[in-house]
Amino acid sequence: MARNVLYPLYQLGNPQLRVFRTNFFIQLVRPGRTQPEDTVQFRIPLEMTRVDLRNYLERIYNVPVGAVRTRVQHGSNRKRDHRNVRLKKPDYKVAYVQLAHGQTFTFPDLFPEKKLSPEGGPADDNIRDELLEAQRHRASRDPRRGGVPAWFGL
Repeated sequence: MARNVLYPLYQLGNPQLRVFRTNFFIQLVRPGRTQPEDTVQFRIPLEMTRVDLRNYLERIYNVPVGAVRTRVQHGSNRKRDHRNVRLKKPDYKVAYVQLAHGQTFTFPDLFPEKKLSPEGGPADDNIRDELLEAQRHRASRDPRRGGVPAWFGL
């Protein structure tokens, strides 16, 4: 059963002066299983159709789309609150977009490996060692104070 989608009303005017903004937000999702290089997974609203997603990607982002497949993922219904009432997570739609022939997509590496310094260890180790040494120097007792604690000062 499809829900009624409210599209913007047509307004008179020169088409070059009108700007249409979408009412949908889509999320790029890292797939749980390995997929072909030309397939991209999105999480989209339940009201969005395949045609909407195809137009969204082609017109806004200039991404050539070959095919779009969708499925509805039902939310979990197992959790309960303090009154023992079931809590249901909301349903969402998952879209698999197959890019046009010859196009590939690799998910960006958001957390790259640390670069090695010329000595062979990570570059951050040198900075950390310097900071620890400075902290030890500050925490060491001053021999000129004669055993008086640092918090008791003038």
